[in-house]
Amino acid sequence: MPEPTALLVLDADPPPRLGRLTGRAKILHADASTLARQLPYADVLLVWDFTSPAVRDAWPGAGARPRWVHTASAGVDHLMCAELAASDTVVTNARGIFDQPIAEYVGALVLAMAKDLPRTLDLQRRREWRHRESQRVAGTKACVVGSGPIGRAIARYLKALGVTPAVVGRVPRSGVHGPDDLDRLMARADWVIAAAPLTADTHHMFDTRRFGVMQPSARFINVGRGQLVDEPALAEALSKRWIAGAALDVFEHEPLTPDSPLWEAPGLIVSPHMSGDTVGWRDELGVQFIELYERWEAGMALTNVVDKQRGYVPGH
Repeated sequence: MPEPTALLVLDADPPPRLGRLTGRAKILHADASTLARQLPYADVLLVWDFTSPAVRDAWPGAGARPRWVHTASAGVDHLMCAELAASDTVVTNARGIFDQPIAEYVGALVLAMAKDLPRTLDLQRRREWRHRESQRVAGTKACVVGSGPIGRAIARYLKALGVTPAVVGRVPRSGVHGPDDLDRLMARADWVIAAAPLTADTHHMFDTRRFGVMQPSARFINVGRGQLVDEPALAEALSKRWIAGAALDVFEHEPLTPDSPLWEAPGLIVSPHMSGDTVGWRDELGVQFIELYERWEAGMALTNVVDKQRGYVPGH
């Protein structure tokens, strides 16, 4: 009988539920300290700990490498290195799991900021009665940067709230604006939402100049990757009232340290990288991987295949 497939899991707590693969795969486990030693013996690598840079660090070493790597995340920048990008290894991601939850989260942030809910809760804690007027969401405009499934889901949810969304992607096409339109759309938007993948072109794309383009009444939301934003530039834009507010769910360095000036930035909502994490999300990620594994085991073409040069799944 042929040897069972060696499936190596870069672990995180809690571990994935892979019971359906019992007897069909030889499941091995690694952490950052043992990954490099075990990579040459793995046919498949499941990057369950998608916050770890261990794959990027271990991949350039000697020996064989897995034929397929799956990361339980939408982004792949944490694992991509030149050697992996140049290899024949197929990389897949968790595309499709986080679209709706992140869109809901963005919708909640838009409503919370428009209705001044953070201040309402703060005044309640202080037992202070202060009547104010809030902003109407319907009739406002949004610029959604990122035309993948998450960006498109955000646009749909905003449209349901009465917001007019404009989506910006890497390549202009029907319903999607190209990068040349970004500044113009940001300048007229009430909401600018970052949902783009991290690439060489998008690193720190939201900088001092871009925040200066925005209206003083506009607000910025990042649910993409932390490195999309020049964080000191955002803090300056908020402190100087260049923009009315912002919400960050992702950061350049996570977790955000207690001494980070972002905690005190006026008008900034900070959340700990949780916009896509709803009850049961880990189980959904596990089921998605098992379904992909069964396609791979049957010799079928994998879905969610990442273009390793671009850093995301192309085609939409």
